[in-house]
Amino acid sequence: MKQHREHPLGVPTMPGSRATPARVEHGLRPARVTALDRLLVSRLAKAMGSPAVAYALWDGADAYTPADPTETVGRITFRDRRALISSISSPELGFGDCYSAGRIGIEGDLVRVLFASFRAMAIGGHMAGKRGLFGRLPKPQVNSRDRSRKHIRHHYDLGNDFYRLWLDDNMVYTCAYYRSQEASLEEAQLEKMHHVCRKVRLQSGMQVVEAGCGWGSLAMHMAEHYGVRVKAFNISHQQTVYAREQAEARGLADRVEFIEDDYRNISGKYDAFVSVGMLEHVGKDNYKTLGDVIHRSLKRGGLGIVHSVGRSFSAPPNAWLEQRIFPGSYPPSLREMLGIFEPHEFSILDVENLRIHYAKTLMEWLRRFDDHVDEITRMYDESFVRAWRLYLGGCAAAFLASTIQLYQVVIAHPDDNRIPMTREHVYGRDGPDWNL
Repeated sequence: MKQHREHPLGVPTMPGSRATPARVEHGLRPARVTALDRLLVSRLAKAMGSPAVAYALWDGADAYTPADPTETVGRITFRDRRALISSISSPELGFGDCYSAGRIGIEGDLVRVLFASFRAMAIGGHMAGKRGLFGRLPKPQVNSRDRSRKHIRHHYDLGNDFYRLWLDDNMVYTCAYYRSQEASLEEAQLEKMHHVCRKVRLQSGMQVVEAGCGWGSLAMHMAEHYGVRVKAFNISHQQTVYAREQAEARGLADRVEFIEDDYRNISGKYDAFVSVGMLEHVGKDNYKTLGDVIHRSLKRGGLGIVHSVGRSFSAPPNAWLEQRIFPGSYPPSLREMLGIFEPHEFSILDVENLRIHYAKTLMEWLRRFDDHVDEITRMYDESFVRAWRLYLGGCAAAFLASTIQLYQVVIAHPDDNRIPMTREHVYGRDGPDWNL
């Protein structure tokens, strides 16, 4: 078992990939570092907000050091000129691809280095680090019905055996809810599911629809613990098959129906509409359509909840994540999320931001991922492992840096005056009381 140090922000630090000298490949020595190379690095560092991170080139020497060297948290090494040019031309996509390929190294704690980088860029403005050498932004992908299936297969159909290695026992792949810092991932994911159920006030006999159900854990939890009947929609084939098998094994197949279909095809009337972790994949061009689905599906007197990664402001998605990890993804601002609710005048009852909970969740996923890194490398390859470490560590750092958020929004029909008067049903007397 690997040993992990304590992170200064209250979560465990993770090992980073160590910088190594440039290698001689195919009998050719690395290109000589020039004054222009060093100038480009300094320009890149300035564009990134001058983070507390050193930048080195393939000769092993630092080409940029922070103004206060004592605050340096790590080092990013460009191992060849192409890696440097790629990162300058497309800071997010180029950097991510080169890191995945091993042409960029990160020395020090991965999450801490990325945290320092993201905070520096945030101070520099919403677009810092997004525009490339020629001022262009990568074009995001569109989520038509056909493309949505393709995008979901790219990420969620990698194989259940892969996800089983580092998720919790119930295969929950969304933000956990830590009522205490000492809680295990399993305990926190169970609490998250209760948290969602309490927010929509589930009671025995209710009919519930879930849009985007993952491996089915929440749908089965709602049926088993709250006595409701659930129809859960998902376009990932592997997840749907797994969820049906689990429901059968747990004796819940008569109360939970897993439907392999697009959320746009939801029909019927329900006492609660639940969507946890799907909105990121919907695309803002489809927000009105999602609002129409909720409006026609939610009974008068029913409550809905939309749980999604988001932003404090409107900005293009991270180009590398959007193209390499989550094709078609878009984390919205709260203002953009209103495009779902405003056309039907939904009453917004509650908005909660769980970003610190998601940072802690991702740190635990990364720790478990690293515990199985040799097995995952055999399943895929080293480039895949580096990409997924960058994804998990980068997202943890982004939540800690507050450049991305996690929103839970609870809604009701506008003419519903039977809505809860307090949050007592959510927190009770034993609600969470802790800080990182």
